[in-house]
Parts: sequence; structure tokens; C-alpha cells
Amino acid sequence: MSLRINIVLFGIGNVGSTLLAQAIESQNFFRQRYGIDLRFPVITNSTVAFFEKDGNPNQWEVNFERSAVPFSVDDIIDYVKTQQLENLVAVDATASAELVRSYLPLVQNGFHLVAASKIANTLHGEFYDQLRKTLAKFDRQFLYRTNVGAGLPVINTLADLHRVGEKITQIRGVFSGSLSYIFNRFGREDLSFSQILQAAEKAGYTEPDSREDLSGNDVARKLLVLARELGLSIEWNDISIHSLLLPDLNEKNSKQEYAIGKELLDGPYRIAKLTQTDGHVLRYIGQLDVASKKLEVKLVSEPESSPLGRLTGADNLVEIYTESYGQNPIVVQGAGAGKAVTARGVLSDILKIAESVKRTEAVWNKATV
Repeated sequence: MSLRINIVLFGIGNVGSTLLAQAIESQNFFRQRYGIDLRFPVITNSTVAFFEKDGNPNQWEVNFERSAVPFSVDDIIDYVKTQQLENLVAVDATASAELVRSYLPLVQNGFHLVAASKIANTLHGEFYDQLRKTLAKFDRQFLYRTNVGAGLPVINTLADLHRVGEKITQIRGVFSGSLSYIFNRFGREDLSFSQILQAAEKAGYTEPDSREDLSGNDVARKLLVLARELGLSIEWNDISIHSLLLPDLNEKNSKQEYAIGKELLDGPYRIAKLTQTDGHVLRYIGQLDVASKKLEVKLVSEPESSPLGRLTGADNLVEIYTESYGQNPIVVQGAGAGKAVTARGVLSDILKIAESVKRTEAVWNKATV
């Protein structure tokens, strides 16, 4: 008999809706291969929630618009208690800071957590520590492998190394798919920076407002997640962020001013490109030096023959330097963005929790026989 895992999904945008499609498509496989039945008794967007009716498992496409009602997290907690639902997982596929404030009561009421959102891991250290203590107290898990590198095993690899006592000395790499795409093309093609930026926007690689990419803040958040994964007490203000924006073209400009002023970026980046050492290319990286606790987000010039220099497309590449491996880093490379790979990473975290719950239940059942 399959073990039922009850998932409350917050957010049905690109990642959330793709996750549902992947989970439902693979449901029979999960039952047959792992003995796990993934169900979604509650699905929400930012304002309303669909509560599953008996006999209609996972038919959210048909029922959401017709049956969804305004909700609060307390309503969801009351619902799962009334329905006596067990093996609970709350999945955060939103960008909501308000929802993150509900992580603690969710854990206190029996939920494991899976998050695509980086917010909980990049808030002030006091909340970060409080969440971990609450998870430990209630014996719940919080997984977030997609916080860095979408579906790539960056966090998992780092956590495994740290867990067995491997001394991590440095982490550096290209953490942004959009900026990877821009600088990979800029290094090889005779096009202006603004032309490639606009191509990236048109292809959907950047955020709707590409200043969010160029600011470096997203790379900084990922670097902060990794630093805290190593137990470092780092706050947002400790990170040195060298924005790709300019004093006269930045977040303070209106959207219209930014849209028509992108050519201002061409001169500085053309100069940076032309004044490099021969055989080098520009890359926008995040870098963490563990010993000094120094975190930097910056534009650098890399040899074309290096792993970072050979990057193509919109790939991410993360180098993890350790004491045992010396000057030869562990390299994790691949697609670091996209709704399909991100949703698959979230699904992997859900299954990891489900398998852990199943093992625990098996031990409990054996002990009570």
C-alpha cells in the first residue's frame, strides 16, 4: 500500500503549475517505484485556495477557478486538522515574504517545508536561526535545493561535503542564467552590450525588469544561502555587490528612462572587453572566501580556456574548492534556470522528504509489532 503525502502548494505560477503537471504525470511511477502517493489537497495562489473535495484528487485545473475561496494560513492549518491529514509538506513556489512569516506556525503544526523561494534563507540571521531551531524541535525538514542553480545539485553537494567534515575554502562561479547568457554572447560576438541585453529580455532570460539581474542582488542572495549553509554568520550588508548598472542608469530611473537609456551601458562594457588580456572573457561571478568570510559579487576577466571562460548558453557553473581537493575544484555545471528544471528540483525535494517519512513509519511500525 502506498504512503500518502499531503502537499499544500502555495503558488501556481510558472514553477507551481509545472510542478503540478510533473507530479500528476509521474504519479503512477512514484506509487509503483517508491510506494509513495503524492496528493495536493490544498492549492493556492496569492489570494484564494482550492480545498480538495472527496473523489476529485489532483483535478486542480478543473476545480480551481470554480471552487477556490479566500484563505489564510490558519484556515489551511484548521483544514488539515479537521481532515486528519498526515505526512504534510508545505511547498512555497511564491515570492511572498508574507508567506515566509508563516513558516514557523506551519512547522509547529506538523508541516515539512520545501521552498523555491530564497527569502527565508536570506532574511536576517535571527529569523534564520529561529527557523532551524523550530525545525529541530518539531523534527521537521526544510529543503531548498533550487535556491541555487535551480535543478543543479549545488546545495546538496555543498551540504554533503560540509556534513562529513570536508573543509570548504572557497566557492566561486556564475550563478545567474541571464548574466551567463549575456556575457557568453558578449565575449564571442561583435554586438553591443545593449543589443545582447535586449535579446536576453526578449528570450525571457531576464526578469521583466532586467535591472533586477544587472543589480547583482540575485547572485548575492544565492551566495548568502551558500555561506549560511556552511554555518557562517553572514548578513546581507556583509556582501560586497558591484552592480552592472551605472550611476546614471540604475534602479532610480523610471522604467521608461531605463528602457530608452540602455545604450549608455555600451561604452563602459566595450572598454572593459577591449582592455582585457588577450584570450580572456568577461564573467559576472559570485565569490566566497570562507576563511575571511568575504563575499563578493563582481565582474571579472577569465581565461577563455578556464571552466568559466568556456561557458556557453545560459548555463550556471559553480566551483567548490576544498582542502582535500586543493587547487582542483569540484565543478557543478548546467542549466541554472527555467520553470521545468526548477519544478523538477522542487519535486526531488518533496520525494526526499516522502522517502524519509516512509522510512520513519516503517521503523515505527516494526517497533510496535
